[in-house]
Amino acid sequence: MLYSQDKLGYFFIFESMKKKSNKIALYFLFLFLPLAIGSYFLLTSLGFSLATLSLIYFIKDLFFVGIAAAFLYYVLGKNETNSLAFIDTLKHTDDEIKASNERYDIVAKATSDTIWDWKIQEDYFIWNKGIEEVFGYKKEEVGHTSSWWFDRIHPEDSIKMSVRLYSFIEQKTEKWQDEYRFRCADGSYKFVYDRGFLVKDENDTAIRMIGAIQDITKQKIEEQRLKLLETVVTQTKDAVMITESEKSYRTVPKIVFVNPAFTKITGFKSSEVIGKTPSVFMSKDSVAKVLPQIANALKTKKSYQFESYNKNKSGEGYWVNFLMLPITNQEGEHSHWVSIQRDITAEKRQEKEKEQLIRELTQNNTDLKQFSYITSHNLRAPLSNLSGLLTLLDDMPIDNPELQAILGGFKKSTDLLNETVNDLVKVIIIKDSPSIQREEVQVKDVFENVFNQLSFLIESTQPVLKMELDLAPVLHVNRAYLESILLNLFTNSLKYRATDRALKISIATKEVEDRVVMTFKDNGIGIDLARNKDKVFGLYQRFHNYPDSKGLGLYLVKSQVESMGGSISLESKVDKGTTFTLSFTK
Repeated sequence: MLYSQDKLGYFFIFESMKKKSNKIALYFLFLFLPLAIGSYFLLTSLGFSLATLSLIYFIKDLFFVGIAAAFLYYVLGKNETNSLAFIDTLKHTDDEIKASNERYDIVAKATSDTIWDWKIQEDYFIWNKGIEEVFGYKKEEVGHTSSWWFDRIHPEDSIKMSVRLYSFIEQKTEKWQDEYRFRCADGSYKFVYDRGFLVKDENDTAIRMIGAIQDITKQKIEEQRLKLLETVVTQTKDAVMITESEKSYRTVPKIVFVNPAFTKITGFKSSEVIGKTPSVFMSKDSVAKVLPQIANALKTKKSYQFESYNKNKSGEGYWVNFLMLPITNQEGEHSHWVSIQRDITAEKRQEKEKEQLIRELTQNNTDLKQFSYITSHNLRAPLSNLSGLLTLLDDMPIDNPELQAILGGFKKSTDLLNETVNDLVKVIIIKDSPSIQREEVQVKDVFENVFNQLSFLIESTQPVLKMELDLAPVLHVNRAYLESILLNLFTNSLKYRATDRALKISIATKEVEDRVVMTFKDNGIGIDLARNKDKVFGLYQRFHNYPDSKGLGLYLVKSQVESMGGSISLESKVDKGTTFTLSFTK
């Protein structure tokens, strides 16, 4: 309520009663004052005695008092009647005003609008309770000038809105409306829709403006969200198609919208497909395969995804991944279907190429494996015979030193070739055995066997050994593989030691979460990882000019570790040493 109607009514009654009292006093004065003066002069001029004159004055006073009483009775009675009628009229008017204000309050609450009344000449604002309820201001915080209003309009909207408002007032147009952001008491902003009505005086001067501010924040957020979704739909490379909700699941729904990507993929413009069914561009043979599932999706209103081979408007074939999504309205009723179609022609082509490549690689792998078996088998027999013949020559005296040197070199080369063939056979066995038997192995026991096999090298080099196996003394591995791994790592450390310092080798095991980690560290000549990082575990890779190096050791180590479900990595610096880290599941 903008005004106090009770105070206004009392003011009108008081003013009316004051005016009527003044009128009665004047009527009484103008009527009886001339009578009193006239009677005095009349009686004095008649020459009555003093006693007679006193009696006459007494009778005259009684007569005037009676006439005055009758006059006052008549006047006051008529005034009372008029006053009661006026009060009834005022009371009726007041009831109408109260009813009008009640309706105003109810409408204001129902619409959640903030009502304002601006007296333009005085620059005085009156706000209803909406300014408190909608924007969170306390009563004492609400200002009553236009500057308070403008100060709370968002800076980006303030100039634009004020220019429009004052332009509207200057043009004296009756109705005004605008949208802007208004600051709440907590500092946040709400989007509002403001409407105003201009009141002018008889000189056509704007004197008053009454308006209503409506909170449209939710609508604006939804509008922005819809614009964002529209941008996504129109800019995406996937074809988007919206169809109506079918009346029956046996009826194919009709298309109501397609995005630009749909036209790019299918070649059909929106005008050519809207109002028609998807059968316009979908292959019947491809759809026939998934027709029962599509029918079930239409019936149950559930999403469904399938692949379809279609032909575009030019007759060229293409593959799409077709996703159907049911859309419901606010009442939860199924209203539309949205389908997203992704062109997977290139993926299908790559898939075919991949399958062909896998078949070729599988065949090549089979051929290489067969070749490796044949090669290793065919070489074993000649090598064994050759080794036997060279052994027989050891017992035969050879006087020619040149021939003796040639036979010695030949024997050494034969032994190296025999070792290489044996290593290759090991690799083939590892690669051909995807799963091997594992068991709980005591690490110390494996090291004892390794030390026994390398006793000659260990005695000749005298390395400083440090072993910390107490944190994880047991590994779940294949015993033979673990022994081969440690044998290769120890041999490399002994072979590639630094000549200017004592060799130090440290081995430690520990548990890290669900794995057991073993580190094997030495202070040897190291490996240049900047040049050979990607080659370290490769086949036939050599990093030092050691005469007996074949380039198979680390490749064999990595193959054995991975065959047991483990992993291996290394860190190395030239002339500083190398650290291998092996990780196995518990």
